[in-house]
Amino acid sequence: MQDRDCAAELIKKTRRLFPFVKHIFADGGYQADKLAADMAAQRVGFEIVKRTDKEGGFKVVRRRWVVERTFSWLRRNRRLMAHYEAIAIIAEGFAKLAMISLMLKRLTEPKLKPAA
Repeated sequence: MQDRDCAAELIKKTRRLFPFVKHIFADGGYQADKLAADMAAQRVGFEIVKRTDKEGGFKVVRRRWVVERTFSWLRRNRRLMAHYEAIAIIAEGFAKLAMISLMLKRLTEPKLKPAA
């Protein structure tokens, strides 16, 4: 079973908690006719963001960098580098703690003043 097979049900449950979400971006692994039909039935915008293999080297792809950047931030936490947790809810808790730590750090660090 692939992620995209469960994505519609997961998004449906998530939208109950966050009804203000109007548009969802996904990578090419979630491209399927059934999933697109389910998203249309939920009245939510659904866009597949594909990477291009034609161009060599690094290229910023619209909206894809947001996900990659977030994963990079999470990878800074040693506890999240490998699958240590046997229970998914504990792993989820550590991911939330990592993001809370990141947000608190940004909120409490003084902003650097530009040189005059």
